[in-house]
Amino acid sequence: MNFLSHALPHLDRPYVAAGTAVPDWLSVVDRRVRARSVLARPLLEDPDPAVRCIAEGVIRHHEDDRWFHASQAFAELNLTFALELRGLLAGDEGFRPSFLGHILVEILLDADLIAEDRSRADAYYAALSELSPELVQATVNRLAARPTDRLAELLPRFIAERFLYDYASNDRLLMRLNQVMRRVRLPMLPETLLPWLDSARERVASRRGELLQPPTDRAGLPRPF
Repeated sequence: MNFLSHALPHLDRPYVAAGTAVPDWLSVVDRRVRARSVLARPLLEDPDPAVRCIAEGVIRHHEDDRWFHASQAFAELNLTFALELRGLLAGDEGFRPSFLGHILVEILLDADLIAEDRSRADAYYAALSELSPELVQATVNRLAARPTDRLAELLPRFIAERFLYDYASNDRLLMRLNQVMRRVRLPMLPETLLPWLDSARERVASRRGELLQPPTDRAGLPRPF
């Protein structure tokens, strides 16, 4: 799951929505910092309701990732994309095709949700605009093994950038993917990949229901898609 699909059931509780993004935000600002469920659980009893919500969001992120990545739809799309990308990215026998296949399933799932209803992304950014970045950072520093002083400055930039809307365009999506490639120190992606992205979009959209269907023991969690 990407940012929107993690947060969408919780947009009426902005600090829970923020908590679902915390592990991914940390991967951007400081990959050495990890928000762990085991450290978040004690904060579910915190007297501050915003702290409780952030902790809940972190836990939900990890729980959702577990069932999402274990789903048949994700496994099949991820493998298919990785194999196809290995052929399209001539001579690339390294990590890039499998990494790209993984993140594209998640990114194109968000893209499909926004294509169906743009107001979902509008509501997501509106919810995040209600946050105190300093409170989010202070809470994360209570549930991470090591602290960060970079999260509070990321949040306003994340909201202002509004990159989720770029997922609708293959050109803009490729630009965003290359930002990720640069951050993780992988080779840039060529424009020859653009036609293939249309096919990838269609296949993720066709399996959206499967991708967003939790297993029976998670059916009680809200997923209003």
